[in-house]
This record gives sequence, C-alpha cells and structure tokens, in this order.
Amino acid sequence: MCLGVPGKILGVMGGDLRLGRVAFGGIVKEICLAYVPEAEAGDYVIVHAGFAISRIDEASARRTLSYLDELGAAREGEEPR
Repeated sequence: MCLGVPGKILGVMGGDLRLGRVAFGGIVKEICLAYVPEAEAGDYVIVHAGFAISRIDEASARRTLSYLDELGAAREGEEPR
C-alpha cells in the first residue's frame, strides 16, 4: 500500500531539478516538484516517496492531516482531538 501525505510548500528552488521546502506539521523536507510544475509557495501538495505527485486544496489537506492525527492518537491509546 502507498501513502501520500499532504504538505504545504514554503518555498521553491529552481535549477536542473525543481525542488521545494515542504512542511508536514513541524517537519520540513526538501521535495521534488517536477511532477507539479504549476505548484508554488503556499500551495498544498500530496507527497509520496519524496515527490509531490499532485496539488490539493487547503481544506482537503487539513481534513486529511486531521484524520492522520486521529489515527496516531488512536494508535497511542489517546482520545482523538
């Protein structure tokens, strides 16, 4: 099974390979943006294995992140937030 996680693009770097700094909660990673050439800073993208594979609207991204938080809380035996 594959999992794509939403993240917010903080900045875009050009060059031979278009990269972006993408935030996933408190973690920021450098992600390849080659598959989403239209994506810019402030956009949300779905990331799989270091590649942004599609853009996503902010509401959908936040909803998905909320579901992932709930799953993590359930796994830890906590009450969902």
